[in-house]
Amino acid sequence: MIPIAQPVIDQAAVNAISAVLSSGKLAQGEQVKSFEGMFASYCGTKYAVATSNGTNALQLALLASEIEPGDEVITTPFSFVASANSILYCQAKPIFADIDPLTFNIDPKNVERLIGPRTRAILGVHLYGQPFDVNEILSLCSKHNLAFIEDACQAHGAEYHGQRVGSFGIGCFSFYPTKNMTTGEGGMMTTNDTRIAEKASVLRNHGQRERYKHEMLGYNFRMTDIAAAIGITQLARLDEFNAKRIQNANYLSQAIRRINGLISPFVANGIKHVFHQYTIRVTSDYPISRDALKERLQEKGVSSAVHYPIPIHKQPMYERLGYSVTLPEAEKAASQVLSLPIHPSLTQSDLDTIIEALIYE
Repeated sequence: MIPIAQPVIDQAAVNAISAVLSSGKLAQGEQVKSFEGMFASYCGTKYAVATSNGTNALQLALLASEIEPGDEVITTPFSFVASANSILYCQAKPIFADIDPLTFNIDPKNVERLIGPRTRAILGVHLYGQPFDVNEILSLCSKHNLAFIEDACQAHGAEYHGQRVGSFGIGCFSFYPTKNMTTGEGGMMTTNDTRIAEKASVLRNHGQRERYKHEMLGYNFRMTDIAAAIGITQLARLDEFNAKRIQNANYLSQAIRRINGLISPFVANGIKHVFHQYTIRVTSDYPISRDALKERLQEKGVSSAVHYPIPIHKQPMYERLGYSVTLPEAEKAASQVLSLPIHPSLTQSDLDTIIEALIYE
């Protein structure tokens, strides 16, 4: 079976883990500090604040931006639920803007009309590894004095007009095992704002700068040195991993463009898409439904996944909270998208097997 995702853990990572275990210093130590510095340098920011997962990074970004109960944060309905849940954790209200049907990312045209007196931030998601329209969203944030938060949890190393994501506003990254780089679990918040970085650092460590001196209500969102040690080795290979993902995507797209009823991923001009997911649309012109194609792929030894089958505003919890809006592009995408294997461990034979399984005769 060709897996939908497969982390690459090499001997360098094993050695790094062993060294940390031998040191006896396992949590929030020198490895974390080194990883933060390297990741900030990679993204092109002054600061990086390591966390225990990507959801924590999002919550810290909102809290450090002084998002308070009752505030509104505009975001996308088409993402993993953590993007919106992080807003609820702050007792704020997510306001959902519909998506661009080509990129699946938040559509700036739908954002501006949602900005109101309680709006305090825009949280965009660089979905599947493709940056959203940063300039347009950043312009709206500047115009309305809003915090600008980049959910880059799927976009490590992606670029918008030559600049890496996570460096435009407050960036948030996840290092879950399926991501383009992993620490097992873990996250990172990036920023050029000293105040934001300092507040996030205090919040993630029980609200303390000095041991046992707690300035504010904080959290235990710390990263372990074990995770950071893995992250350092992964970061060293991130560009290599991304190059292979892009190569695999180009090969698949060349073939899929010749298959009626399937639409390969669109890549906007000036964008470096790093293909955390390689997500196609299965339209009504294809001989079988999206779900039937997913079953067919399984039978032929190819794993696939739907990212995401239910938009956030249609999730049971969000419906109970009163999110009864209609967002046609997000809802249409949820009924058509299908993610295929794209990870760097795929062989040429694997890619050809995927393509052959998509050809329905």
